[in-house]
Amino acid sequence: MPRAKNAVASRARRKKVLKRAKGFWGARGNVITIAKHAVDKAAQYQYRDRRVKKRNFRALWITRINAAARLNGTTYSKLIAAMQAKNIEINRKSLAELAVKNPEAFTAVVKAALA
Repeated sequence: MPRAKNAVASRARRKKVLKRAKGFWGARGNVITIAKHAVDKAAQYQYRDRRVKKRNFRALWITRINAAARLNGTTYSKLIAAMQAKNIEINRKSLAELAVKNPEAFTAVVKAALA
């Protein structure tokens, strides 16, 4: 009985890896063994960075809110504490958006929180 190598499935597996490695630098984009390692590592970074992205955006929002709060004579921590005390529930994303795009509305929120 002849040996069955299942070349169709093998080629499909290799093509799948090389397709994901398209655009990688040097041998990482066209040598199957190196591409396989590069693709695996890329997947690890993707998984990790989907979570890191959330942290980075939160930090950006806090920085923007703090900058705008300081223009209104307070700090980020005092503003957030005052908002919690007054039960003003605006999330940081929306608050940062107000601070950048509509400073008058942000000032109104600050005055409402600190009043």
